[in-house]
Amino acid sequence: MSDHIHLLIELSLIDKFSFFIRDLKSFSSSWIHKNFIDKNDFAWQEGYGSFSVSYSALDAVKKYIQNQEQHHAKMSFEEEYFKFLKIHGIKYDERFVLG
Repeated sequence: MSDHIHLLIELSLIDKFSFFIRDLKSFSSSWIHKNFIDKNDFAWQEGYGSFSVSYSALDAVKKYIQNQEQHHAKMSFEEEYFKFLKIHGIKYDERFVLG
């Protein structure tokens, strides 16, 4: 997708998650700037969303990620993200979501 990415990852040390995201953003930004010179304005937003997934839901999540282009043709990522936050009772301030 042009405005977001979904990753399904398994980490054995959850306390290292923020370091993983930091490094992923850093290394991928360098790679993009090196390999796509016309994308010199590329930058990740400051934050990120992270949600755990139960083992029993892995296949459904994989299918969602594989078909997200069709899914987002019906509902934008932003609409879906806010809906997800509301459904799960996650408090947020719209000023600070999706940069």
